[in-house]
Amino acid sequence: MKGARRRVGAFLTRPGVFYPLLGLLASVVLVVGLSSFSSQIVSAWMRRDMDLRAELIFRSLHDQASSSRASESGALSRVMEQIAADGRILGLAFCAKDGRLAITTSAMPANLDCAEFMRQAVWNATLVTPNGARIRLNFFPLTVASTTGKLLVAHDLGVIEQRERDVRLYVTAALTAVAVGFAFLAAVLTLALRRSWMQSLRRAIDESHKPAADTERAGGPANVDRQINAMLADIRGRRKFIHGVSVKWSPDALRQLLNDELPEARVLTVSNREPYIHNRIDGAIRLQIPASGLVSALEPVMRACRGVWIAHGGGSADRDMVDAHDRLVVPPDDPAYSLRRVWLSEEEQDGYYYGAANEGLWPLCHIAFIRPTFREQDWACYKAVNQRFADIVVEEANCDNPVILVQDYHFALLPRMIRKRLPKATIVTFWHIPWPNAETFSICPWREEILDGLLGSSVLGFHTQFHCNNFFDSADRLIECRIDRENSSVWLRGAETLVRPYPISIEWPSRVLARQAPVAQCRANVQARFGLKDDVRIAVGVERFDYTKGILDRMRAVDDLLTMSPQWREKFVLIQVAAPTRSKLEAYAALQHEAERLATEINGKYERHGWKPIQLVVRHHEPDEVFELFRAADACVVSSLHDGMNLVAKEFVAARDDERGVLILSSFAGAAFELPEALIVNPYDAHGMAKAFDRALRMSPEEQAERMRVMVEQISERNVYRWAAQMLLDAAWLRKRQKIAERA
Repeated sequence: MKGARRRVGAFLTRPGVFYPLLGLLASVVLVVGLSSFSSQIVSAWMRRDMDLRAELIFRSLHDQASSSRASESGALSRVMEQIAADGRILGLAFCAKDGRLAITTSAMPANLDCAEFMRQAVWNATLVTPNGARIRLNFFPLTVASTTGKLLVAHDLGVIEQRERDVRLYVTAALTAVAVGFAFLAAVLTLALRRSWMQSLRRAIDESHKPAADTERAGGPANVDRQINAMLADIRGRRKFIHGVSVKWSPDALRQLLNDELPEARVLTVSNREPYIHNRIDGAIRLQIPASGLVSALEPVMRACRGVWIAHGGGSADRDMVDAHDRLVVPPDDPAYSLRRVWLSEEEQDGYYYGAANEGLWPLCHIAFIRPTFREQDWACYKAVNQRFADIVVEEANCDNPVILVQDYHFALLPRMIRKRLPKATIVTFWHIPWPNAETFSICPWREEILDGLLGSSVLGFHTQFHCNNFFDSADRLIECRIDRENSSVWLRGAETLVRPYPISIEWPSRVLARQAPVAQCRANVQARFGLKDDVRIAVGVERFDYTKGILDRMRAVDDLLTMSPQWREKFVLIQVAAPTRSKLEAYAALQHEAERLATEINGKYERHGWKPIQLVVRHHEPDEVFELFRAADACVVSSLHDGMNLVAKEFVAARDDERGVLILSSFAGAAFELPEALIVNPYDAHGMAKAFDRALRMSPEEQAERMRVMVEQISERNVYRWAAQMLLDAAWLRKRQKIAERA
């Protein structure tokens, strides 16, 4: 008997038996634990789903309840019955403030105590019906016509209990099968690994007398260890940065990414507009930061990358500030990167910038109903200037594989030109404006050259997936290429270009905000500057004078507001800041003239006691001045007729650390996809915008704070450093693929 027990004990403790049995036991414990855990997850998920569905129902009923139609007999009750017909909803009810059950659907329990629910401070509760069924109730404050109370949304918790039972059954069955298979596989692998380990041990003993150099040349353990360690280091780097959820993106994080993923890479940025302009004013040289979304987005990135920014030097004193190689170090107060200025003649400016770029490509890509103008001489100049920039990029690169960030529609041909000179370069092109649909783009006489030029990029970025899809359609329709929609790339002549959405953003936290006075002081400064009384509500608009920005439309909306709601007369003002731009072009000069005329007309219609509803300020404003306006305002209006992103909307949110203010945002701006908590408007609908103004001016501080907190969270997490990191990570991935291909 003792011998039998010893034999059984010896059998069970053998490596080939003990570990599989231990694995089986662990699997059983895992099955029990996971089945219980899974049911809890399902329960929590379904409760959360019920809460979200209840909130959606409340939001859909809120406007219906407050409308004039809600006062009609039974109108809201019919809507509630229609919603309750959804099989996932048990019923709906409305309890008046006095404890009366005012409206209820047919399936609601009979033992509802409205008086009890009106005393509840929480927003959900569990109720047991007379027949023992358990229901989950969510309730929300609601006003039906003039009656205040709470909306009750009921879900049957029996659905959750049944789903928990199903999950436990399915998970237990599945994991049991996996556990049995795992135990069998573990036994086989244990025996195989034991045999392999013994063979390796014998081989190591045999080779222990050989020189170490011979062992490594033979691909021995030292070489294998180095390869494994290198692979693990690479995986750790990827996991750290690809999973951006765990990274708080900042200049330091971006620099760390460059060190880990693009070590020793030379980073160059190319744009038409320079980040710092030197102008001679009244005999003195003054520094100006241009009002440009591109500059405000890229400048923090370049400070983090410490590379070279190549741009057109258009300031009247720009030549006086550069060295013999047309370079200077910027920013002046904290030098971080080099600015290389490129000089263009007036003729080149007229053809490349004003002609091909802004009379041709700009209206082509924006739906603003301005016909693009295409001139062959402009296009010849555009190509020549792109080639000039390509030569300077090669000169500044100092290596054969730099990382080059090409910016915007001014340089559609530049990626291909650089690719011909630097085949190993990683070229990331970002198109800052919308990309039109294929039919619209096809009217461009240079369409094939533009597509070919852009597809010289390694990575091509747009603000939204919609613009990416338009580009795919244009390439598929107009040139011979292969579209790989699964991997979001285009193959042209054997080379691949990744096409990705990278929604551009702003610096966070904002250095401009850190320099601002408190909100009360900013408001007092603005009131004093414009002669406004304390009770006057302020809306601001900050743009360049551009026909895509909808400046005239928001002025007409102000006119409609004062006609529709006379109580805002002498109580509301729109401060419209507009910086002159591209004044050589007739469309821009005409816009400025029309805006000034319209402002005068509307002011003349309503002006009294020195109050004017529209304050039009035609001059450039520095970032500190813009942020002061944002902090003083009750609302900010961004009414773009068509826009790639529009960073003014995000800057307004960044300026309001007091969680006050309302953003009125055009649905045709890319920012509307990221900031749906703003009041989204159609800028072509003046009356609809007027109602949005009225709603913004009446919005409670609590609702303002709730909306602002969500937008702040979005912008702080998806800041400009994350935008740059996404593109640089894709660039790093392509460089690694290129190295593997070269070795192969």
